[in-house]
Amino acid sequence: MSETIRLDKWLWHARFFKSRGLAAGLVKSGRCRVDGTPVSKPSRTIAPGVVLTFPKENEVRIVKVLGLGERRGPAPEAQALYEDLTPAREPENRDIEQRVGGRPTKKDRREMDQLKGDWPS
Repeated sequence: MSETIRLDKWLWHARFFKSRGLAAGLVKSGRCRVDGTPVSKPSRTIAPGVVLTFPKENEVRIVKVLGLGERRGPAPEAQALYEDLTPAREPENRDIEQRVGGRPTKKDRREMDQLKGDWPS
C-alpha cells in the first residue's frame, strides 16, 4: 500500500460519494479544504493524519484521515478510514405554530370552524 493517495480517490473509497467523478467535481469546485487550505485539484495527494473539510448534503463534514484503503469496500471498512470530527447538529423543532403556508390539516380546519362558530357543539 502506498503512503499517499489522490484526494478524489480517497473520498470515493471512504464512501462519501457514489462515484469518483462526483468526488473530483467537488474538489474542482474549490469547496474542499485539506488542513484548512482550499484545494481545487483532485490529484492532490493526502496521507493519514490530514484533516479534510468539505460540504456534503446540507452540512459541512470535517474528517480526519486515519487510513488510505486499497479498494472501495463495504461501509464498515470505509468507516475505518476516517474519524468524523463534524460537530453534532441540534434537531430542528418545527411546531405547528411555526408551520407557514400550505394546506391546513383536518384538525386545523375543525379548530377554525369552532372559532367561527360554524361547528355544531
